[in-house]
Amino acid sequence: MNEIFEAIKTSAIRIKEAIEFDDTGYSKNQNATGDTQLKLDIKSDIIIEAEFKKVDSIKEIISEEKEDKTPLNKHGKWLIGYDPLDGSSLVDVNLSVGSIFGIYEGDYSGKNLKASVYVVYGPRVELVIATDCVKMYRLNKQNEFVFIKEIKLNEKGKLNAPGGTQKNWEAKHKEMIDSIFKDGYRLRYSGGMVPDLHQILLKGGGLFSYPATSDVPKGKLRMIFEVFPFAFVYEKAGGGAIDGKNRLLDLTPSHPHDTSPCFFGSNQEIERVKRVYG
Repeated sequence: MNEIFEAIKTSAIRIKEAIEFDDTGYSKNQNATGDTQLKLDIKSDIIIEAEFKKVDSIKEIISEEKEDKTPLNKHGKWLIGYDPLDGSSLVDVNLSVGSIFGIYEGDYSGKNLKASVYVVYGPRVELVIATDCVKMYRLNKQNEFVFIKEIKLNEKGKLNAPGGTQKNWEAKHKEMIDSIFKDGYRLRYSGGMVPDLHQILLKGGGLFSYPATSDVPKGKLRMIFEVFPFAFVYEKAGGGAIDGKNRLLDLTPSHPHDTSPCFFGSNQEIERVKRVYG
């Protein structure tokens, strides 16, 4: 699997350069779920696919930007689902964005996720790899990713990152979010999944939520590319990840672009969600 991690590192360096210097405007294309693609979305996808094609152990890939799977090596072992540039609409206002990768074996169900990786493109480029534990690396002046530390969540955090349009929340969800703020939690929400979840991990804990809403009753975030990889990270960091009632990694999508409500956090926050939704 190390060759996959190296391919991701190379991709991240190339995407970093594209973010810094390339056109941040919209293309004329739409992705698999009907969103108009930014030119950076398309370029990031091309970069990642090109690097993965060099890795013999990858059987197939599927991108958030494409409808169908792309076969690579029929004798390969690993399947990779990835979001090339999550939160890309934030680039033109110079906020942090990221790339997300889930490495699967057999199929794209949560139980078959074997490792996950994400990259944060911010003031510094940081890469997090989750296998048996969660390790963070940072890009240095020599374009090398240097190990910084292992990430562990506290049992209870201080941050609250509530996603979704509030007018579309269920009443019980709004009551829960309000009560969390009344308990002194601080709002931290940029609209970028990667930087917001990264911040909660590095600051010790809290809750990130994107619930079922009246406009997206099955949630907005995609299982294979976004939800499962971060669920894996949070569990390996000592926290939890649920859809309100069920463990996210126990879910199986019926379509590559299936979505799910999702809650990621340290253990006390996840137990609080279960009390409301259970």
